[in-house]
Amino acid sequence: MISTPLAQQLREAGLTWTPVSGDAFQVAGHEFEGDVFTVSDMTIEAHTFSTGTVLGFNGTTEWALDSVALDDVVWLPREDQLRDALGAAFVAMERVDGASGVEYDVTVTVDGDSVIFVSEDPAESYGMALLALLQSVR
Repeated sequence: MISTPLAQQLREAGLTWTPVSGDAFQVAGHEFEGDVFTVSDMTIEAHTFSTGTVLGFNGTTEWALDSVALDDVVWLPREDQLRDALGAAFVAMERVDGASGVEYDVTVTVDGDSVIFVSEDPAESYGMALLALLQSVR
């Protein structure tokens, strides 16, 4: 899972989210710091209205939270979602065993150049690559 700061940067760079079952997110605000929620048809459903999308918390009687607006949450996209969002810019992902441990190198084409993004977490590497791509089209 990508880090919250990277997820926030992706959102600010224009990554949009249409919630589906299995998606992870965090609610903005210090009282929810570190809490990760998962959209599920059983407990947290996305409800789309003319005024916007809200995430409804079904069957959570122990909680005082019934729903939260999509604008008040940060999506934590999965590795496969990040790779899909890269589209044709994605070139390769390589696992590299180095002296300091395993790292994941994601190569993408940004503004005609091949650029490599490196992290110990493959999702973070994909996220950094997508951020660069989104920022290049702004």
